[in-house]
Amino acid sequence: MFFRGPIRSMNYARFLTAVSAARRPSPIRILTELQQRSPPSLISLAGGAPNPNTFPFQSATIKVKGGEALVLDEPLMKRALQYSGSYGIPELLSWMKDLQKSLHNPPTAGFSPERGQMEMCVTTGSQEGLCKIFEMLVSSGDNVLLDAPTYSGTLAALQPLGCNLINVPSDHHGMIPADLRKILGQWDPAEAQKPGSSIPRVLYTIPNGGNPTGASMTHERKQEVYELARKYDFLIIEDDPYYFLQFQKPWAPTFLSMDVDGRVLRTDSFSKILSSGLRIGFVTGPKPLVERVVLHIQASTMHTSTFTQLMVSQLLHNWGPGGFLKHIDGVIDFYRSQRNSMLSSADKWLKDVAEWHPPMAGMFLWIKLKGIKDTQQLIMERALEKEVLLVPGGVFNINSSDPCPYVRAAFSLSTPQQIDEAFRRLADLIKEAM
Repeated sequence: MFFRGPIRSMNYARFLTAVSAARRPSPIRILTELQQRSPPSLISLAGGAPNPNTFPFQSATIKVKGGEALVLDEPLMKRALQYSGSYGIPELLSWMKDLQKSLHNPPTAGFSPERGQMEMCVTTGSQEGLCKIFEMLVSSGDNVLLDAPTYSGTLAALQPLGCNLINVPSDHHGMIPADLRKILGQWDPAEAQKPGSSIPRVLYTIPNGGNPTGASMTHERKQEVYELARKYDFLIIEDDPYYFLQFQKPWAPTFLSMDVDGRVLRTDSFSKILSSGLRIGFVTGPKPLVERVVLHIQASTMHTSTFTQLMVSQLLHNWGPGGFLKHIDGVIDFYRSQRNSMLSSADKWLKDVAEWHPPMAGMFLWIKLKGIKDTQQLIMERALEKEVLLVPGGVFNINSSDPCPYVRAAFSLSTPQQIDEAFRRLADLIKEAM
């Protein structure tokens, strides 16, 4: 990947909030990490961990579809029920680092730690990773760029921080670089690193199968956005929980794959492909920033569940990279079929009263209702009477009270027959309201 201009030496300290800059490593957490890397002969009187012999759980056997069972014998169960390091258990991190390198070939993998070498940590779902990143980077009064509409959980995390959210227009191909360039044009890029500069230091985007729009950003647009990030020296938060739900191959190159400076923080999730209840996510990015994310984890959750980490790690090691990707192919086939069923039913019932673009990833169809200025009352009141439920589009806007003619329909859970009936009911509802 070639980008114009010299490779930057990133000043990561200037991106940190006062809260994040004040974080210091937990001495107890450091001792926990040291103990886990030490030989069994070490006698530790340092930790305040409970004795696992007092726990009621002894062992577990977990049946896996079409594969060998996962067995947590008594010694492994004792480990699974105990505290672990804040980065994540070593064998899971090692597996995931290898996967990230094979999928994305990030330039930062060969960097020095100080320059922004690729690092990873495990989080309790990607949502925790996002919240920690926002706490680390976003202060009251900061300007933050994001494509809107966007994931309501992101808005819930950002808005209480008192930042100024700047909507970058998007379409069914994701964020529009020309509009981003126009927004940034009000600032002089030479001012970016000066104290007190109001130039945005963070851009947030969901590049594949965006929630709620289903939009996927093209490779060309990502390149243009990354060039602007270099010019104005801001960080890119690449929130990609639907990366493994892309319906066409080859999968789109990621911001991480083109990160020649070390300015991309990427969040991944196993929620859509292994289990949402296990709460396993990952943050990948420059080592100085991931180290800081870990300090925020130390002060809150301490670490993601050791039990779920060990369970997932055993599964991945049993599968190997080929088995993992084979599982992904099956998941993609399912959601592609679900999407096609929803598109077929939409064409059958809604073509005269709504419009949409087929999503290339994810699990959502973003539908614009004709002749309806705002879907809030229609969905939250009248749709319930018709026994059909969607999400009114306004909840995904920075200002949720702004009129919005869109609704979000999810094709993940319902059967094709249920989807068809739901759209029949929705069509009747729209016709009555027109």
